[in-house]
Amino acid sequence: MNDESQWWLRGCPRADETVAAQARARQAQLTKPPGSLGRLEDAAVRLAALQGSAQPSLRRVWISVFAADHGVAAEGVSAFPQAVTGEMVRNFAGGGAAIAVLARSLDASLNVVNLGTVNDPGPIAGVHRAVIAASTANFCETAAMSEAQLHAALAAGAASVRAARDAGAQLFIGGEMGIANTTAAAALACALLRRAPADLAGAGTGLDAAGIAHKIAVVERALALHASADSDWERLRRLGGFEIAALAGAYIASAQSGIAVLVDGFICTVAALAAQRLNPGCGEWLLYAHRSHERGHAAVLEALDAQPLLDLGLRLGEASGAAVAVPLLRLACDLHNGMATFAQAGVSGANGTGADGGGA
Repeated sequence: MNDESQWWLRGCPRADETVAAQARARQAQLTKPPGSLGRLEDAAVRLAALQGSAQPSLRRVWISVFAADHGVAAEGVSAFPQAVTGEMVRNFAGGGAAIAVLARSLDASLNVVNLGTVNDPGPIAGVHRAVIAASTANFCETAAMSEAQLHAALAAGAASVRAARDAGAQLFIGGEMGIANTTAAAALACALLRRAPADLAGAGTGLDAAGIAHKIAVVERALALHASADSDWERLRRLGGFEIAALAGAYIASAQSGIAVLVDGFICTVAALAAQRLNPGCGEWLLYAHRSHERGHAAVLEALDAQPLLDLGLRLGEASGAAVAVPLLRLACDLHNGMATFAQAGVSGANGTGADGGGA
């Protein structure tokens, strides 16, 4: 039933193919050999089509970082203590985290959402409290979330998109923070893609070989317990996390609102996979920032047929990799909008009528 209680099933608008054709035609007339700017040209055309504008722009960027704890942390799957999640919420708000530095540099809006931490920092200026519970349940023992909790997490993501839309955002970036969330992401990806944990479970915050082996065993236990999950919704409920579900909800709501999304690293890409399983129409609106160093990320990107912009060996999370890619997309737009055409510059094109449009 596609009613308001299942808002994530609502359709998403399509990219404007007329504008895309116009943008491609403009690229062909700019003072350069055709295709010489490679994927920067593709990015500009894609953004033009998504924005429905011959002059795409990414001046107004919105970043939402969702923080939440995970019950599976009790299995000892992280190199850091669970208290770090709540402590990092303070750090985000205080401006000391990597994403806070990057948001300032980009003049982007930074929205921090506390969905529930074991070490609750309490009310903090600049942090939106949307607490669902102190953490998810340990999915090695039971489902990570109840139905009501999953609904609340998806809705929290959608609420962030409404704020972004009201602020006139041209690009939405989601980030995450939660000790043990690479374990949750690996388990969910394994269930969605029917892959073995050894393929997708990696070092996370810095596990050694023994730690990774233990993490793989934990994910294997969880998959065995929840093997009866018979839908992608149920796999997300049983194996996901509050912040992973919030990201999925945000990606769907962004697409429904006609706002392009730049997807961050492994955890965010797994959330994007879940979002597309719930609402396949949202996929057109998702761009992928980078290929992270986390073991499973390349496999999930491949499953999505996604071509990330960067490969810098990053594995921080927080939306940091996506933020790093924003200047690249802004430059793609500036080149598309600001370069002269051959006619404007009085330069001959590649038709043999005069000087060519660039180097030999």
